Amino acid sequence: MNRWLLTFNAGSSSIKLGVFRLDGERASKIGQGQLDLHLTPLTLRLEIEGASSSISIDADPAASMEQVLERVLHQLEVAHEQGALHAVGHRVVHGGLHLAEAVLLDARIEDALEALAPLAPLHQPQNLRLIRAIARLRPGLPQTATFDTAFHAGQDALARRFALPRALHDEGVVRYGFHGISYSYIAGELRRRGLPEAHGNVIVAHLGNGASLCALQNGRSVDASTGFSTLEGVPMGSRCGALDAGVLLYLLRQGMSLDELENLLYHRSGLLGVSGISADVRTLQQSSEPAAREALELFALRCAGEAARLATTLGGVDALVFTAGIGEHDAHMRAAICRRLDWLGVRLDEQANARHAECISSDDSRIRVLVIATNEEQVIADDAARLVTALPPCRRPSPSHTGK
Repeated sequence: MNRWLLTFNAGSSSIKLGVFRLDGERASKIGQGQLDLHLTPLTLRLEIEGASSSISIDADPAASMEQVLERVLHQLEVAHEQGALHAVGHRVVHGGLHLAEAVLLDARIEDALEALAPLAPLHQPQNLRLIRAIARLRPGLPQTATFDTAFHAGQDALARRFALPRALHDEGVVRYGFHGISYSYIAGELRRRGLPEAHGNVIVAHLGNGASLCALQNGRSVDASTGFSTLEGVPMGSRCGALDAGVLLYLLRQGMSLDELENLLYHRSGLLGVSGISADVRTLQQSSEPAAREALELFALRCAGEAARLATTLGGVDALVFTAGIGEHDAHMRAAICRRLDWLGVRLDEQANARHAECISSDDSRIRVLVIATNEEQVIADDAARLVTALPPCRRPSPSHTGK
């Protein structure tokens, strides 16, 4: 019987799945899938060991995530003959002050994650819905959480501090940083590829619908563009990025409610807000509207500016790494950001950039510019495999259980 685990990487509107075969603490990817929660009918797209399929799911995720996951598990366990599910690993956005490494989930930790939901309202509630739905469907099945904030937990106190009263800092009003799972993978990938930059000063740009940058020194996070919540840093698809706190005070004094303000900052700002057209960079690049061009230029300007700030933290830069959807696939945006970093000695090889080569900098560039695909699911799966393998035998799932 196969021993396998499932990973969930939940966004605000979609869920990425990873299917992994377990061999001790090793997790080998054999498939992947995606649920787009905004599409009707709801469709599960799967690719298992090279075979692709699309399955309509007759369930409403807004009404019952349990029904949705029951059909997903049936497809994997029965239709794709994977057998009994051994464990589930989750990407959880916010771990707060105290959850600084991957953990086995239990009721106490779930309560702690729920208390952090106001800091990541697009993601944390969705993470908890998945965790609790699996718990109802598979009571006793080990579930683990890998945190986006954990990779940044070792930053110096100075990098994590806001210029606020010390009592607030001590209560947890600090710069947590996000996309840490992706940055952890990139740091490991630099080592696995034997690149000299793995032990140097590296700025990683995780650019997707959610976007941020991170400064790595010898593979360790020393600073990041994101802070207390998933709003700070560079503009994102529909999130504002860094914003003068005076704007918030102004809007509140003008009568905007807290709910309206939250909706503005998370759902109506960023590329969508500036362009008035779309949160998707691909759509904006195809548009002839001046507002679309302005949104793209603003994104490039802020990303380059944040890279320059992180270069100050590092005291010099050996490499700039682009990753995630925009970073890996959008040559135009990479070029726009790099043009604004020309003063740092960044020079692109236009042909290499156009074909998305691993190294896209020219021979005369003072800083190497790399494109490396991230793999958050692998990090989640490796954490889950390690934690589940360490469980005492009495807590491991029974191999006879198929969930049918």
